[in-house]
Amino acid sequence: MAEVRAAGGVVVRDGEVLVVHRPRYDDWSLPKGKLERGESWEEAALREVLEETGVGGRLLRELDGDSYTDRKGRPKQVRWWLMQPVAIDVREPDDEVDEVRWVPLDEAEALLSYAHDRSLVAALVDA
Repeated sequence: MAEVRAAGGVVVRDGEVLVVHRPRYDDWSLPKGKLERGESWEEAALREVLEETGVGGRLLRELDGDSYTDRKGRPKQVRWWLMQPVAIDVREPDDEVDEVRWVPLDEAEALLSYAHDRSLVAALVDA
C-alpha cells in the first residue's frame, strides 16, 4: 500500500497560531494536506495553508514530522513547517474548512483535536 504524503504549516503571528475546523471530521487542526504529483513538501505546505486558510506564508523552519496509519488504513507521513504570514485574504467557508481562527498559543492546546498538533504548539509555547 502506497504511503500517503502530506505537509502543513504552523502559522504564528503575535503569539497566536492559525487553526482550522473541518466539518467532515468535526475537528480542530493545523492546516495540512496531501502532496500533488510533482510537488515538493515545502510547496505543498505553502499551498495547503493558503487553500485552507487564505493565508500566504513564508517558511521559517521545519518542525517535527509525524507518521501514522490514516482512517483508510494507509501509512501516512506528515511534514510540518513553522510559517510566518505574509499575506492574508478573506476566505469563504466551504465543506472542507468551515472556520479559520487565530488562537493564542497557550489556548490552542485545549482546542486542537490531535496530540501531534498539540505537541507542535506546546514546543512553541515552551521555546
